[in-house]
Amino acid sequence: MNTKPTLVILAAGMGSRYGGMKQIDGVGSHGEPIIEFSIYDAYQAGFEKVVLIIRREHEDLFKKCLTDRVSKKMQVEFAYQDMDNIPEGFTVPEGREKPWGTTHALLACKGVVNEPFAIINADDFYGRNAYEEIYKYLTTEIKDDAYAMVGYPCKNTLTDNGTVTRGICEEKDGFLTSIVEIQKIAKKDGVAIYEDNGEWKDLADDTLVSMNFWGFTPKIFDETEGILSDFLKANIEKNPMKCEHVIPTAVGDLVKNDVCKVKMLSSKDQWFGVTYKEDKPYVVAKIQEMKDQGLYPDVLWK
Repeated sequence: MNTKPTLVILAAGMGSRYGGMKQIDGVGSHGEPIIEFSIYDAYQAGFEKVVLIIRREHEDLFKKCLTDRVSKKMQVEFAYQDMDNIPEGFTVPEGREKPWGTTHALLACKGVVNEPFAIINADDFYGRNAYEEIYKYLTTEIKDDAYAMVGYPCKNTLTDNGTVTRGICEEKDGFLTSIVEIQKIAKKDGVAIYEDNGEWKDLADDTLVSMNFWGFTPKIFDETEGILSDFLKANIEKNPMKCEHVIPTAVGDLVKNDVCKVKMLSSKDQWFGVTYKEDKPYVVAKIQEMKDQGLYPDVLWK
C-alpha cells in the first residue's frame, strides 16, 4: 500500500488509577503532555496526520491543551468513543460510566481512518525509533492480512508505584503466535512478577509485551466488530459495570484463528509512562533530560 499512513491515539480513558486526565497532563517544561512528544516523534518519522480517539465532551479541552499547537504541523482529526455506540441488539446497562475498552475505541475510527495506520496509547512514551520502525512497515509491507506490533521487554515497561496490565507475547520466526493479557504485573527487587490465581510468580526479563503500539489497515474494523459483539453477548449481563475488551485480546483471537499475521517489530528506546500519579516526577525528569541532550527542542512546534 502506498497511501500515507495515519497515527491514531487512544485518548478516551478515564484515568482512574492516575486520578485525572493524564492524557493531557503536562510533563514538559512548557506544559507539554506525553502525547505531544509522541505526535512530535511521529511527525519526525514521516507521519502527517493524527486522529485522536476521545470522549466528545473533552474536545475543547484537547484543542486548548494540545491540538491548537500540533495543528501547525500535523493534520488533526477527532474520533469519538461513545459508550452508547455498541453493536445492534445490546443496550448500555443503567449506571454504567466506564467505556467498553480499547477494542471499542478502535472501532470509533471506522469511516474516519481509511488508510493504513499506527495506533498507540496517549499516556505511553515509546521513543522515536518505534515510530520510525512502524512508519517503514506501514509504507512498505502492510497488507490486510499482515499487521505489525512494536514490542518491548517487560522489564522495561514497569513502574515502581504499583501493578500494570500487559499483553504477554510469544513469537516464532519474527511473527506473533499468541498474546495473553495479564492484569497484575509488578516489579519486586528489580524483577518482574505477576499474579496467577493469588500466587506471585517470576516473569523472565526478556518476555516481550504489547504496549498497544500496532500497525493496521482499515480491514481491522470489520475483523473486530464480530469479536466485540461476541464478547458483549458473553459478558454484559455477568459484569455490566466493568466488562471491557482490549485490542491485544482481539489481535490474539485473529492470530489464533489464522485471520492475519502480525510481524513483531522492536524498539531500541526506553519506554516510560504515567500509570500512577507517582510516576509523573520521573517522567518530568526524563523529558527534561532529553531536552537538555538536544533530542527535543525546548519548544516543539516552532
